[in-house]
Amino acid sequence: MRRIFGIETEYGITCAAPGSRPPLDAEQAARRLFMPVVNRHRSSNVFLANGGRLYLDVGSHPEYATAECDYLADLLAQDRAGQEIFSDLVTTTNQQLAADGINGQIHLLKNNRDSQGNSCGCHENYLLHRSADFMGMADALITFFITRQILVGAGMIDEEGGYHFSQRADKMYDPISAATTRARPIINTRDEPLADSSQYRRMHVIVGDSNISEATTALKVGMTIALLDAIDCSLTVSDLAIADPMNAIREINADLTGRAPLKLKAGGHLDAVEIQNRIYQRVMNALSDAGELEATRERVRVGDLDPLELWGRTLKSFEDEDFRAVQTEIDWVIKQNLLEQSARRHQVPLNSPLIARLDLAYHDITAAGLAPALGNAGLMRQVLTREEIESAKSNPPRTTRANMRGRVLREALRLRRDVSVDWIHVRIDESKMPTVMLGDPFASEGEILDKLLAELQERS
Repeated sequence: MRRIFGIETEYGITCAAPGSRPPLDAEQAARRLFMPVVNRHRSSNVFLANGGRLYLDVGSHPEYATAECDYLADLLAQDRAGQEIFSDLVTTTNQQLAADGINGQIHLLKNNRDSQGNSCGCHENYLLHRSADFMGMADALITFFITRQILVGAGMIDEEGGYHFSQRADKMYDPISAATTRARPIINTRDEPLADSSQYRRMHVIVGDSNISEATTALKVGMTIALLDAIDCSLTVSDLAIADPMNAIREINADLTGRAPLKLKAGGHLDAVEIQNRIYQRVMNALSDAGELEATRERVRVGDLDPLELWGRTLKSFEDEDFRAVQTEIDWVIKQNLLEQSARRHQVPLNSPLIARLDLAYHDITAAGLAPALGNAGLMRQVLTREEIESAKSNPPRTTRANMRGRVLREALRLRRDVSVDWIHVRIDESKMPTVMLGDPFASEGEILDKLLAELQERS
């Protein structure tokens, strides 16, 4: 039941100066941010020794893609590592701006929508077996992803001051397609497995929000892994398919009770809470009946956090209409409490500029961000240790292909050798050794790695 998964996060960027116009636009700020990367690697698109990828995406979005992971604890640490690598770059860049006499501070925002309504993405990737009925599975999963927002949305205030589950939901326009921007789908169907294409394909999910809470990120990915595992055990959820999914995703987003009736293709109506409850119970039963429940739990557990337990506990909070049991773990709940308390204290509406600034600060990953203070105050559960995050900044997961890529890059740096890598290829520059293909994402060591390391050593 091993499965490879990863997250790609696009960050919003701005350069702010108190009381004056921003001295740099987004493109200029992004270019300054990546100057240390370009100076070191001669590129703004680089793979790192921790197995991840750092790059400047279209639209001046700094982006980080985690290494391939098969344990959720590794993924969570990788996600935080990318966040802190960028935070470190911001600190360096802001010091350089001050030295250059530029009155401004760069901020990176781990959110999904700017003040003009433009959207940044948080994309999840899950490896599937080529033999699986992908389109049949994708159709069944649409309902899951549409209703999942009630649990793992990052929270959003609309122009009228209404609070919503998700920043991303209203920016989706198609259930399934090969597009990514013009007609943004819930599941992207481009067949790019980044592995042996005869055995695998990759499910590219682009509907999710970028989460600040580690517990919410763990829930988002952990519940999806559990569902995919259960589908591999012959679970079906096609009877829960929603008749009009793109209308439903917006209806759900605007109804914080989770009880808006949704018409099903098979007839009748269910609400988002009922649908998620049914999926949750079926997943737990299917995995238990197949003898796989504990194995799945082991792969998705992060420290003392069990995402499957959090899934059930959050659903119970909807039934009880009381979210105190998850008020330090679920992003939209944490942020709603923070913003509403501030609005009452200052006697302003939720759509006021003061609350908008607080909203942005919640998602700010630089020193100006609120997440560390919320964690220290016990208002946001901290799942990872400081040591786990620091380790993930320089070390790849040990149980996937990323271990080979990371070790080659680290050794090449030590020996001052140039290598060219992508997700599935490694080439040692100025060497007669041909390009090596790493087609098996589960292979973390072996003869291929030994040969690459020996070649680096021999010609150093």
